[in-house]
Amino acid sequence: MSNPQNSNKNQTRTATLEDVARASGLSSMTVSRALNNPKVVRPSTVARVMDAVNTTGYSGNMLAGGLASKRSKLIAVVVPQINNNMFADSVEAMSDELAQRGYHMLLCIVGYTLESEAEIVATLLSRRPDGIVLTGIHHKPELKRLLLNANIPVMEIWDLTPTPLDMLIGFSHEKIGNAIGHYFLEKGFRRFALICASDPRAQVRKNGVIDILRTRPDNQISEVIVPAPANMAMGRQSLRQLLASGQHFEAVICTSDTLAQGVIMEAEAQGLQVPGDVSVMGFADLNFAAYNRPAITTVSVDKVKIGQQAATMLADKIEGREISQQVVDIGFSLVVRESA
Repeated sequence: MSNPQNSNKNQTRTATLEDVARASGLSSMTVSRALNNPKVVRPSTVARVMDAVNTTGYSGNMLAGGLASKRSKLIAVVVPQINNNMFADSVEAMSDELAQRGYHMLLCIVGYTLESEAEIVATLLSRRPDGIVLTGIHHKPELKRLLLNANIPVMEIWDLTPTPLDMLIGFSHEKIGNAIGHYFLEKGFRRFALICASDPRAQVRKNGVIDILRTRPDNQISEVIVPAPANMAMGRQSLRQLLASGQHFEAVICTSDTLAQGVIMEAEAQGLQVPGDVSVMGFADLNFAAYNRPAITTVSVDKVKIGQQAATMLADKIEGREISQQVVDIGFSLVVRESA
């Protein structure tokens, strides 16, 4: 006869690496390699392992067994890219604030695919961080289940929703798009081009712009979508593509300052004056925007505040302090400069 106490223990037992191996039909060594160094394992094998991880609820522990009940003092921070100060300012502020609280930050660059984010976060969870920071609010369902099973504080940044995974600090991309649309409608413009990166947050901003511009049915709107992360070369190429259509645009609205800078460079190469012949607008108020010639009209968000407050809220929750607000909207400001 089975012992009820043993049965209850089995029901609540934490999944192990061996459980994942059995569920995936792979060896424990292969599973370990797929979780810890997925780049050297075939994608199909990584997918089998991740399916098994989702099924078993495994979130492995890379620490010594006796340390399982103690804090690791490690915070995992996941951002799409860091090759300009779009996210770098937030990350630096977060790192400084966490260091003052005695935490170490593990930074991971995941690109703009949900699949990459899910794979890397699964690996991060095996290090047993005390908390994790994710960029944006769109994640694969499998990742959400992993985070629920991990039972650690989660901070989402750089977006806004009333229903975060746990905590959130950011701003409304839709409202930013709306504000840009109203700004140009008030100028009386009628012919617009939008150059938009393919990431979901940029798409929301673009759609917010279009929703407002279309309130005047006679407005002409053209779009170019470029891969994320966007760069200056894409801005130049996109403007060439738009001008090749033979249309004339009064305003070119870009979903990043980097794209806007490329558009301004190409406009000059094509003999167009900014803003005399065409106005150009960017987003994020990157560190070069105010010093470009012409200076770039853009939307500014407090990137440093996002990092500082995200770190503070996360550390407070880890340490058992009360969090007064689960969702913080830091807002934004439209910065009018020479280009528009």
